[in-house]
Order: sequence, then C-alpha cells, then structure tokens
Amino acid sequence: MNLDFASVWEMISDIVPENDALICGDEIISWKDYDLQSSKIATALKNAGLGPNSKAGLYLNNSNEYLIGQNAIFKIGGVPINVNYRYVAEELIYLLDNSDSEAVFYHACYSRRIKEISGSLPNIKAWIEIADGNRSEFEDSLKFEELLDSCNPMERIHRDPNTIYMLYTGGTTGMPKGVMYKQGEFLVFLFRTLKAMGYDVPEDINNLEEQIHNFKKDNTFIKSLIGCPLMHGTGMWLGAFLPLLLGGTAVTSRNLGFDPDQMWTQVEDTGTTNIVIVGDAFAKPMLDALDRAEENGKPYDLSSVKVIISSGVMWSEEIKNGLLRHHDMMLMDTMGSTEGGMGSSVSTRDNPPKTAKFSINPGVIIIADDGEILKPGSEKIGLIGTSGLVPVGYYKDEKKSAETFREVNGVRYSFPGDYAKLEEDGTITLLGRGSNCINSAGEKIYPEEVEEAIKRNDEVFDCLVVGVDDKKFGQKVVAVVSLEENKDINEDSLVDATRSFIAGYKLPKKVVFVEHVERAPNGKANYKWAKNIANESLR
Repeated sequence: MNLDFASVWEMISDIVPENDALICGDEIISWKDYDLQSSKIATALKNAGLGPNSKAGLYLNNSNEYLIGQNAIFKIGGVPINVNYRYVAEELIYLLDNSDSEAVFYHACYSRRIKEISGSLPNIKAWIEIADGNRSEFEDSLKFEELLDSCNPMERIHRDPNTIYMLYTGGTTGMPKGVMYKQGEFLVFLFRTLKAMGYDVPEDINNLEEQIHNFKKDNTFIKSLIGCPLMHGTGMWLGAFLPLLLGGTAVTSRNLGFDPDQMWTQVEDTGTTNIVIVGDAFAKPMLDALDRAEENGKPYDLSSVKVIISSGVMWSEEIKNGLLRHHDMMLMDTMGSTEGGMGSSVSTRDNPPKTAKFSINPGVIIIADDGEILKPGSEKIGLIGTSGLVPVGYYKDEKKSAETFREVNGVRYSFPGDYAKLEEDGTITLLGRGSNCINSAGEKIYPEEVEEAIKRNDEVFDCLVVGVDDKKFGQKVVAVVSLEENKDINEDSLVDATRSFIAGYKLPKKVVFVEHVERAPNGKANYKWAKNIANESLR
C-alpha cells in the first residue's frame, strides 16, 4: 500500500463508499463523496498551478470542507498548512509567507481579512472561498461550490511517501513554526499509536485493507466527535485522522466557540463513540452540562460513548471523576506536543484518575539541565525527550531545529521544552514548559503545578499562573483566577486553602480575580494575556 494519506483514504472509499465519512451539523458526506469532492478540488488546485510539495493554507473553521480541502491538497502530493482562524493580518501574512503557501482556503466570514492581506502575498495563486452564510467581501476568489460543479475529479496518482507533512505550532513563545514529518513515517507512527491505544490495527500497515473489510463486516467503525479546532494537532490527529484512517467518521460542528449542550446532543444524534477535547477548558463545561441535564430530569444518553480523549493541557482528577459518575467509559489523557508524544494516563471507574501523572511512553527520557539522564525516584527535574518518530525539523529554521531535535548517546530525540519529574513508580509528573518557568528567589516554580493546586478548590473555575518581575525575589507568582458561578472566595482564603496542596514558596503572592480566564480556541493557556492582566494589577 502506498504510504500517504490520500492513498489510504482512496482505498477506504472503495471498500465502504456508502458509509459516513464526515458529519457537520445536518450535513453528511459519504466516503464515496468525500473522495469525489476531494478529487474535484484537487483538479482545481492543479489548474491553478499547484503540484507535488506545493503548500496550501486552511484558514477555516471546523467543517466538512476543512477535511475535503486538506484531502485535496494531499491528493496532488501537496502540503496542507493549518492556519489559526484567530490570527490578525500581520500574523496571517507571516504564516502564509513563511510556509510558502500557493493557495488559501478560507470561509467567507474571513473574506474582509483576506482582502486586506492579499496584496501582501503575491505568491498565492488561488484564493478559494467557502460559503458560510456571510457576504463575501473579496472578489478575486474561486468559489468552492462552483469548483465542485465545474471540475472533473483528478485521476489517482502514485505519491512519494517522503513528501513532507507539516503542522504549524505556536508553542508558548515566538512565531509559529512548521514541524515537518515524512508522510510515510508519520502514518506508520499513527498506526502504532492506534495499536497502543487498544484499537484493532494490523501489525503491518499493508494489511489495513483486510482490517477495513473486517470493520465493515462487524460494523465497528469509530465515530469521533471533535470538540476542539481542527487547526490544532489534537483536533486533527486524534479527532480526525484517528477515525478516518480506520474507515470511520469525523464529526464536527460549525459553531465557533464550544457549546457543551450542543455537543452532548450531537453525541446522541450521531451515536458518537469517541470524543476529543483539550483538558479542563472543555471537560469542565461538559460536566456542568451533564449535571444540569440530570438535575432537570432529562439526562443525556451517553450509551454510545466508549472513550473521551484529551491532549495538550491539564485534565484534573475532580472533573474526570465527575464524568465517570455519569457514564462508565475510558478517559484517555495523553501528554505531548506537535514535536513528540511523552506519556499517557487511562482512567476508568475501576482505575481512578490522578491529575498530571502519566505512564511514560517507550523511548522517552528525562534529562536534567546538567546532562544526567534521570532514573525513577530522582529528586531532580529535567527536560522530556521523545524518540521514535522525531520530526525532520522546523521548516526554514535550522537553528531551532538543532536545539530541539538532537542526539543523546547516539539516539535522536525531540526536546520541545517540557519539564517533568520521574517518580519512583516510573510515572512522570508534568511540570510545564521551561519558557514559562518562574524563578523566585532561586526556586524554580512551574505554573501548571500551581494552577492545578488552585483549581482543586471548589470555588475556582479556571486559573492561569504567571511570574512577574519583583525587586526582592526576581519574580513573584501571580494567579489569574475565575470563579464558579454563584461561588465566592477572597484572595487570602484561596491562598490559605491552597497551602495544603503545594509548598509555601509556590503559593501566589497575588491573586487577580477575573470574570473569564482567556484561552486559545483549543483550550491552551494564553499566558501572554494572563501576564498583561497580572502586570496591570500591580500598577
């Protein structure tokens, strides 16, 4: 079997043409039509002058068109570029220029911004607009629906498995960076990941065709509801790639913003088996919605749900226990970044959850700042390094590539910048990114650890912790906190209540209460915003 995304999906579309591939709201796309529409858009890209290794941006909200456009790029042997829909003009110009994009898919709601930036991007050969009910404000675009009507499907071709697959990641600091993989190697990694997660995947990826026939016979396909944005790795890799590579269904909502009641209704309507989220930012509202429905005597039907998968940020013990009270399922908490997978934690009713403790993945090391490779029970902390699938590098950034992807004892590892402690039992406790580490009077304090301690208080809904400059200590800890509805607690009481969870030197020197803690659409922390709030409070 040819090891590239488009070829795998072409094979699946031939085996289960009438099965649902994509669902967004009331719109259902079969595997046959997923392949057909992607092939027509691929023709449009070729007609515009794109070909193998051409880059094309996806400036889109969650939708069926996002996945069709991505597949069309794969079909021509090109490289899809994920674009954050919250970016403003300057950020968009940087990303599309840095990635060498030659085409951009965008929803009509962003047409004004496209019009604003188009003159600054002379290398774009095609702007492809997708209707979303908003009036178009950019005349120089191709219309997605018209292309489906006018283009013939592209003939199937043989593709190079060494073609780059790339995902842009913002990380916690600096400009977005394109993390590069070879498609063939990335696919093998994804199938190994699926097998490690307990899915019925053949040892040899070349036997996948036979397995898809077995899924068809037993009707055991995955239906994955993607709660987070497709523009981020968690949404695309765990939410969309996971079901689609096994002949299943990717379910999305067109809504910007997360509506937990709508999500649970979708679960009922579609028979969702998997839900993909990003930590407490999603799980907490989901639990609140379940509690409300139960109190109103109209509980949601969760009988189809087998697993909720989270990656990227903290998913706390209390919230996991609350979800498990409503339904007996698996909660899979994966720790990693675009640059590498580090560990996982699986919770069920029979295996109660623990916050921030993960079983270390094979091929993972933790290396202290002095170069020592840590052993279980070490008092030191260190950087997490992952082997196995290590990215080729960052696109057009040799310096950062050399810093992040390097050899230790002859083995190549990825060091994205996450610190952890290796516990006596071999599990790892995640401490956070070194770039966010707070140095207070010589003590290293990791924001995620303090955030978790503060969020263990019943009154707290969400929290971000940052370090601000301090003449006496160098930096001091400031917590930006939002409270649960109808709950109240003052600064002194919150700090005192948190004292039993962490050492005194890690406690916040100041707590700033806000109505809403700002996060990115994927649930990840907006530390830049939190730092601004903290600094303003000290003026």
